[in-house]
Amino acid sequence: MAYPTKLLGDGEQIAFQMRPHWRSLLVPTIVLIATVGFGTYFVTKLDTSGAEGGVRIGVILVALVLIVGWSVRPFLKWLTTEYVFTNRRVIVRTGLVKRIGRDMPLARVNNVTFEKTLTERILNCGTLSVQSAAEQGSLTIASVPNVETIQREVYRLYEEDDERRRGGGGRAGGVLPSDGA
Repeated sequence: MAYPTKLLGDGEQIAFQMRPHWRSLLVPTIVLIATVGFGTYFVTKLDTSGAEGGVRIGVILVALVLIVGWSVRPFLKWLTTEYVFTNRRVIVRTGLVKRIGRDMPLARVNNVTFEKTLTERILNCGTLSVQSAAEQGSLTIASVPNVETIQREVYRLYEEDDERRRGGGGRAGGVLPSDGA
């Protein structure tokens, strides 16, 4: 899942990167298990001949539509979504066929907030909102693992970038490892 370094600017380094939290795959997994279970049960109970043969094909088609729409598609969305934090910007990339990207330079960051529901507190994830002075205003990143730690790290990266731009050079260290969650 490494972000291509050829897409980084001169002197830009990846501090950490991640995918959305694994909870994004919870409902798709439940739908997959339930659809396969019920579909298999009904297909084995129906006779292959006559009217029941048509119903059997219908059950298989409905199961395939449910699996593709509610399991495969969300899994591909999770798999193709990347959150990358560098020493100069926040990068969000998503999409398999239609690729969508949003970057926010750390120099424009005004505020970084997070929000956690009760379920997200239990699962240690949340929504990160990075606000800037730019026209588009804010970058909202949903389902971020360890969102409180990420918020602190974005502030740290901002301060280092600010020091670098002012001519202080910035300090090294404090880089989080990649999180595959």
